[in-house]
Amino acid sequence: MGQFEGKTAVVTGGGTGIGLATAVRLAAEGAHVFITGRRKEVLDAAVERIGSATAVRGDIADPADLDRLYAAVRARGRGLDVLFANAAAASFATLEQTTPEHFDETFGVNVRGTLFTVQKALPLLNDGASVILNSSVRAGDGVAAFGAYAASKAAVRSFARTWANELKGRGIRVNAISPGTIDTPGLDGVVAGGNAPATKSDFAAAVPLGRIGRPEEVASVVAFLASDQGSFFLGADLVVDGGEMQL
Repeated sequence: MGQFEGKTAVVTGGGTGIGLATAVRLAAEGAHVFITGRRKEVLDAAVERIGSATAVRGDIADPADLDRLYAAVRARGRGLDVLFANAAAASFATLEQTTPEHFDETFGVNVRGTLFTVQKALPLLNDGASVILNSSVRAGDGVAAFGAYAASKAAVRSFARTWANELKGRGIRVNAISPGTIDTPGLDGVVAGGNAPATKSDFAAAVPLGRIGRPEEVASVVAFLASDQGSFFLGADLVVDGGEMQL
């Protein structure tokens, strides 16, 4: 039996990248996983790969879509044991280039969407549940043209501390992860329009391990925090970056 046997999990942005890898990992260890995303065809393919999964198409920036997600979780009748608030929006814009639309999209998904993803889950979270928020090492490294994204991820990190304090009375553990550069479709989208292979090579050169990370490596950390093995982690931020911000 897996360590999540009989458990219910939600992974937002679970159709690709880190979200998909995490959903696969949780399902492989016994969980039934609800995944969200904007594109039906991507979600359908993800469900085929995950196995024990239910897809609910939607945008976490839309409260009505979150309501539909949690209505599906409620209908399963087992509450919610693991919530990985993973969905995010990322794009480059310098201070000079930042528009209200760019700011609103970034903060609407990454900050507002994350907040209501967790808030609307509260009635379903079982005592002792685990909530993991996906922050980023970009929250603190000052990469040029990533200001709005970095600030949004710093807000996510702050949420983890506050919510850990607020929910500890129910035994609910809230923690964050901060991935470094990970080889995902999201990264491909950010570097699209330029020389993507060369850009990825430059990213890899900045990592002491000599490569960018794999989604499965981040999924392992999420699974650890969600499991009993991570039972003494609260309000923490586990950095998964190959040493990029450590050395």
